Amino acid sequence: MVGARTDGDDQVVPDGIRDGAAAAAQSTGGIEWRISDEPAVPYEAATADMEARVAAIRDGTAREMVWLLEHPPLYTAGTSARAEDLLEPALFPVHRTGRGGQFTYHGPGQRIAYVMLDLSRPGRDRDVRAFVHNLEEWLIRTLHRFNIRGERREGRVGIWVAQPGGREDKIAAIGVRVRRWVTFHGVALNVEPDLTHYRGIVPCGISRHGVTSLAALGITASIPEVDSALMGAFREVFGGEDGLVEEGTLSRGSGGYGKRTPQRKGRRVRAKSAKGMIARLRHAGKLTFAFFACTLRPSR
Repeated sequence: MVGARTDGDDQVVPDGIRDGAAAAAQSTGGIEWRISDEPAVPYEAATADMEARVAAIRDGTAREMVWLLEHPPLYTAGTSARAEDLLEPALFPVHRTGRGGQFTYHGPGQRIAYVMLDLSRPGRDRDVRAFVHNLEEWLIRTLHRFNIRGERREGRVGIWVAQPGGREDKIAAIGVRVRRWVTFHGVALNVEPDLTHYRGIVPCGISRHGVTSLAALGITASIPEVDSALMGAFREVFGGEDGLVEEGTLSRGSGGYGKRTPQRKGRRVRAKSAKGMIARLRHAGKLTFAFFACTLRPSR
């Protein structure tokens, strides 16, 4: 894993929020899901909330959590970031993070999932490599629901899509930090971001590969549809029963998230309707934040 760092009780794999009314919660086998509808969740507040949640999970006073959100346009710099890789310092705010890795970008149209799980629990065996492998598998299965073949690449963090002519573009980033065996930060999937925003950095210090998104690949998918696909694929990879938390009351969900139904025109592929599930998730709840790693610059 590139850019990993160990510091005391922290383990870092190269790769964060607070809003109230536009939040949603769902549980999956004891895991709380929170969904933010805010188009720009502030990075600093998210980081603070995430840190607090990780501490509470470790102390046994809060459930594990997956949080789905977006950030305003910004760059983050990991512990290995090089000054020369910040090409346009004034373009967007730059946030220094405790994660491993170098520079990356976050912004609207990119769905971020911050994953806070306790790896010391039975069956997880404190295995960080296995956890990162499962994050990759989660993204690959999510993309499959939209007829996209996502792939791993040896020596390169994230999920990649092979393009005509032998080019490979990155569609999803992964970056995880582990503190006392509780994970934070997570993954970022490019749905429909402005790929020109990558021009201000050399993501991960690598310029020979590109970035892409569902939209750039001809897939029209809404954020609720992507959320539905992420939830379904997460259940397949990490296990657990599905249930909805509505105003503090747990009720069974319908399950089966993320099934693909091709539409008549174009390449629009819709993960199983989010209406019944996502609409029921539009309830207030406290949020939390996190972030992660290398994403590569757009192809010319």
